[in-house]
Amino acid sequence: MSEIGAAQDFVNNNEAIEAWDGVLFDRFVEFRKGLVAGLGAHGNKALELYPPAPGERAIDIGCGFGDTTRDIARLVAPGGEAVGVDASPRFIAASREEAEAEGVENVRYEVADVEAGLPEEVGRDFDRVFSRMGTMFFANPVPAMRNIRATMRPGALLTMVVWRQKAENVFMYDAEQITERFLTHPEATDEPTCGPGPFSMANADTTTGIMQAAGFEDVTLTRSDHPMWQGDTIEEALDLVMAIGPAGELIRVNEERGEELRPQIVEALKEGLARYVTPDGVYAQTSTWIVAARNPA
Repeated sequence: MSEIGAAQDFVNNNEAIEAWDGVLFDRFVEFRKGLVAGLGAHGNKALELYPPAPGERAIDIGCGFGDTTRDIARLVAPGGEAVGVDASPRFIAASREEAEAEGVENVRYEVADVEAGLPEEVGRDFDRVFSRMGTMFFANPVPAMRNIRATMRPGALLTMVVWRQKAENVFMYDAEQITERFLTHPEATDEPTCGPGPFSMANADTTTGIMQAAGFEDVTLTRSDHPMWQGDTIEEALDLVMAIGPAGELIRVNEERGEELRPQIVEALKEGLARYVTPDGVYAQTSTWIVAARNPA
């Protein structure tokens, strides 16, 4: 069996895919304006630090709406190609529609569960791998990163953006702390979850260890801090934080109990998060790692 499909002790990823292709896709559509702008600032910083060159072939892991994939396609033109992959068919369908509408011809999108193995139609021998928040939800991160590395030519560069510690991402962290006054994570739930969660690569030593165990070398982590717009009003910001992120998932997995306590949680969040309201909207600091690593030559 090739290395691309050889991940052993694979943990079934169907639950996370169900979440991303279902409730989380709906949430990202609803809050796309703030999410794309806020996450895009960190992705743009990574592309500034490690810019793809014209003529290169690049793959974007966990591409979501494919906006960054199209940015990369423009950077590698002429002669280059960008391929976006995502485990959610709904995200891939949206990406294809938007690429066609924008007239970006050197980009394509494929459905792929990276943790299970990247199919042949995705391609091989990529010069660049990029991911903006697309590698943090693997139940088995080392085999998943090996699958990614197997698509890269010798000496190729991987660049990925992942969240740093919760406490450094104050709006999400404070919202979760406040919500935990009312709710705890149930031992069992019928609601699909996104997997290990957005902060699974927050620890620099853990992430370095994952990359080295997957066979990468020259691993570096660069801190990126950026204020992120949460909404024009506190009401908009609360809609976002209660729909996406640790606080939102805590409410969702508690099902009826979460909905029963929602009014009380809203009032507590309004009081606790009021300090982030500015005359220009609600802004809070966000912090990520820009991780770079090479496939050995």
